[in-house]
Amino acid sequence: MTAEASLAPAVSYGRLVPVTVHFDDLDALGLLHNARYPVMVERAWARLWQEHGLTFEGDWAAAGDACNAVKELRITYDAPVTRPGAYAVHLWLERLGTTGLTYGFRFCSADGATTYAHGSRVLVRLDAETLRPAPWSETFRTAGRELLRPSDG
Repeated sequence: MTAEASLAPAVSYGRLVPVTVHFDDLDALGLLHNARYPVMVERAWARLWQEHGLTFEGDWAAAGDACNAVKELRITYDAPVTRPGAYAVHLWLERLGTTGLTYGFRFCSADGATTYAHGSRVLVRLDAETLRPAPWSETFRTAGRELLRPSDG
């Protein structure tokens, strides 16, 4: 299966990326531990950006757009995940600025129909030497535009 085929476009905007909840992701009550949701979202984003050739292999100077930091993370838990198995993360961009972006996400059923948690995260692209904000590359911006959520009006 190709990376393109495995990232099913079953949503009207953004991407639906498959993830797996394992038994050891559950807490003592048998619920997906609250700290695992952001980890699953991070892994889904990493998978999506790898499709566009954006990876980190240990060298921040060579990392380019992968050299970024989280400025803010918000998450709301809507319904408990009570069993291991196949799920998905719906990802999209709300805003793509010069040096930062805001992305939205939903942790959901594999088909995208049921939402278990939703939220947003703000990232800032950093210069590897100064750790100050730096502009996204045009290659990154082109890929990011494909993920922008359509405006409602």
